[in-house]
Amino acid sequence: MSDDTPDTLPATVDALMDELRSDLEELAAIPSIAFPGFPAGPVHDAHDLLVRLLREAGVANVDRIDLPDTAPVVFAEIPPPDPAAPTVLLYSHYDVQPPGDESLWLSPPFEPTPVAGGLRARGVADDKANVIAHLGLLRAYGGRPPVGVKIVFEGQEEYGSAFDAYPQTRPERFACDAMVIADLGNLRPGTPTLTTGLRGASEVVVEVRTLEEPRHSGGFGGAAPDALLVLVKALATLHDVHGDVAVAGLRRAPWPGPGYTEDEFRSLAGVRDELPLLGSGTLGERLWSGPAVTVVGLDAPAVEGAASAVVPYARAKLNLRFHPRQDPQEAQALLVDHLRSLRPFGVPLTVTPGDTGPGYEAATDGPAYRAARTALKEAWGEDAAHVATGGSIPLVNGLAQAAPDAEVLLFGAQDGLCNLHAPNERVLFSELRNTVLALCAFVREYAADFRGDASR
Repeated sequence: MSDDTPDTLPATVDALMDELRSDLEELAAIPSIAFPGFPAGPVHDAHDLLVRLLREAGVANVDRIDLPDTAPVVFAEIPPPDPAAPTVLLYSHYDVQPPGDESLWLSPPFEPTPVAGGLRARGVADDKANVIAHLGLLRAYGGRPPVGVKIVFEGQEEYGSAFDAYPQTRPERFACDAMVIADLGNLRPGTPTLTTGLRGASEVVVEVRTLEEPRHSGGFGGAAPDALLVLVKALATLHDVHGDVAVAGLRRAPWPGPGYTEDEFRSLAGVRDELPLLGSGTLGERLWSGPAVTVVGLDAPAVEGAASAVVPYARAKLNLRFHPRQDPQEAQALLVDHLRSLRPFGVPLTVTPGDTGPGYEAATDGPAYRAARTALKEAWGEDAAHVATGGSIPLVNGLAQAAPDAEVLLFGAQDGLCNLHAPNERVLFSELRNTVLALCAFVREYAADFRGDASR
């Protein structure tokens, strides 16, 4: 593509779409689940397919990074076309979540199935469409884009791997001027979106043991300390009467940008019509710029077959999400200290901190963000929304530490209605097409801005 102007670029991308759709179907048909208990063969099959597609797209330098107990990482490079050109790192992952209960799927999760305007399959949006979007960029420029390119396709993002901490050990390998982390997408279909903040995440386990063994509730209930009641009373202190997190010191700030409407969020979350949402303030504060504490696991006797006995032991696993700028160790310590300070009915709790990871907040005033805003408007026809996400992408911080001066952009072909991590995940071809178009326009604009092209 020699004349990549706003007038000619859409036709170039449109001419690629049939082949990109075919490649997406082939990739989405591979059950590349990197979780323990699933076969490793399909993960390696997906890796090998991407290596072949990269080479066919004109990328000569394709390598792999092998780390202990981690699926292979595809690492490829295209040198800058001239010394004045910037280098852009492109990231996506080719592994997927397990399908879950397959009876809830309208079609087999690894049989890519057409839906209105798109394709349904596990991982088709998260994150295989974004992998294909990067390939579309390379094809549009015949493997010779106006910037240097480093490509990182990870194979174990969903489960987590040693790769999260690898880039900062080899900073020269990941050196770049900007990076596009394509593991996110638009607030809703048709709304171009740049995600500028990620909440941090932490896990904490709290447990209670009160008796040596269960005791008959008729003979001992009322005086013998019930471990489950103790635990429930402790968990109830984590939120106030409105449902806002009540752990002192966890940061919450107003959210100034756009967000979901309440009706959109209710639909996305599947909230029953008659029930309220938790918390107060805007949805942006509750989901992105404020904390959340969720009980994600509970060890207690099952209702089915429960004995009439005082419970001697109970345990809960908590997931904490916190403000992008709050220190992860501080945030976790605040929750741990809150729980350890409690003595429900005079009973102490055993609190064990687990993994914790930082959030991320991007600086948005550099040349890469200027180029991205121009590119997204060119692709979707309207100004990009700036949002945050309550999820976490641990590798972002590793890459940012490896290239501390690089601008980090998060956008892609997913959208808020795509059912990622849920049954019937789908991607829309319009979002895939516009993402390819945006990536192509971004490198064009960024290269021109980086050189200080006075003709722009």
